[in-house]
Amino acid sequence: MTAQSLQTSPTPTTATARGPRLLADIGGTNARFALETAAGKIEAIEVLACAAYPTLAAALVAYLATPAVVATGVAGIRHGAIAIANPVTGDMVRMTNHHWEFSIEALRREVNFETLVVVNDFTALARSLPQLSIEQKHQVGGGVAVEGAPLGLVGAGTGLGVSGLIPGKDGWTALLSEGGHVTFAPANPLEVAILQYAWTEFEHVSAERLISGVGIELIYRALAHHTDMPAEPLAAAEISRRALAGECTLCDETIEAFCCMLGTIAANLAITLGAQGGIYIGGGIVPKLGARFERSGFRARFEAKGRFSSYLAQVPTWVITAEYPAFVGVSAILAEKLANA
Repeated sequence: MTAQSLQTSPTPTTATARGPRLLADIGGTNARFALETAAGKIEAIEVLACAAYPTLAAALVAYLATPAVVATGVAGIRHGAIAIANPVTGDMVRMTNHHWEFSIEALRREVNFETLVVVNDFTALARSLPQLSIEQKHQVGGGVAVEGAPLGLVGAGTGLGVSGLIPGKDGWTALLSEGGHVTFAPANPLEVAILQYAWTEFEHVSAERLISGVGIELIYRALAHHTDMPAEPLAAAEISRRALAGECTLCDETIEAFCCMLGTIAANLAITLGAQGGIYIGGGIVPKLGARFERSGFRARFEAKGRFSSYLAQVPTWVITAEYPAFVGVSAILAEKLANA
């Protein structure tokens, strides 16, 4: 992919007094890399396919050797931060949605860094939320954010990420959440039928099993079974394409069910965190749905909470439209690490 760059608003936490820094955002499908060469200046952005490399170290080394990095003239990178779509609870990281596994300390030594920070990708994404401009997010439905209130974050892609930001006297605290693995809760008879079908494939059906890329495929199979319609072996991207093009009623019903289910999980997060500052929708799927998401039942489902409907009607929901927001968050986390070293 052609290298790109972006300029963010410099903050005290993004100074690069210790030299250029490597930033990475690792998902189950793609590994995104960048260099922060000056305060708020993120460039040489490259997206590598995870499947093309045997290890994360191999992908990282390949990135550092790309023409885009060489062209920056940057040398001697000693500090890096990686956001990864996985729990990070110790030195060993084993990806849930890909085969990569590694020791953080061993990886640091292998790439000859002085500092290597590895955090959950949605923890990093959550840290970017206060920095998003109005052009980098799109509101769906009504509601007005309460300043200084918690923010919630949920996003569907290869998996289902969940996090939040809690305000404190020293700034924001990002939650280390794995909320995508909560048990799926159906909200109507159709979703009960989808769940019953999912149980034929999985003993435990988490929210991620349905609200994700592979979840779209599972919903499609479940709806085909429920309506006695033939199901083609379609990938999530093709299901979405046919739905957006108006070529397939079953595909469109699949996307509608997906959006409504996301509305449920977003509302659950909002009332769990008291996220009156708003709920942000990230991940790779929803931004690509565009206007189809806005006219879906997402927002109606978000507010459908019985006695708490009026509460949720006041909570805004935003789709993150910024292309690489996780870089901003992981940069701030690395800067804090270095400042406290």
